[in-house]
Amino acid sequence: MVAPLLALIAWSLIVLVWLYARRIPAMLQLGQDFQLFADKRHLFRLPADVRAVADNYTHLTEQPTLFYALSLGIQVSGLADQLFIVLAWIYVLLRIVHSLVQGIGNHVILRFCVFAAGTGILAYMTLRAIRLVFDF
Repeated sequence: MVAPLLALIAWSLIVLVWLYARRIPAMLQLGQDFQLFADKRHLFRLPADVRAVADNYTHLTEQPTLFYALSLGIQVSGLADQLFIVLAWIYVLLRIVHSLVQGIGNHVILRFCVFAAGTGILAYMTLRAIRLVFDF
């Protein structure tokens, strides 16, 4: 369970680098003082495709926190079996696909479907862990 967890953390850091690789040139192209962007309302001056990568980084700090806690809980409780590991990797792959969809074109319906699939995996992992912990 630790390997998929670390992989998602590494992916989040990659997206953070991607965010600044897109944001800084876009800010420079606007030709305005960077201090202007201290007020987040001015970030909307940046192109939508640049903002989409930043939005995705934010998304990687939201629902995946549940995945991190669940993965660690499964690991430390000794429940980490092959099924949990496969499900964890599927979740990580879906988060990576979600990032790529949002960052390269942001097709909303496709992005939603990938998000929903990942949420379903996370929900199943949670319910399975609850069943195993409480033995029912």
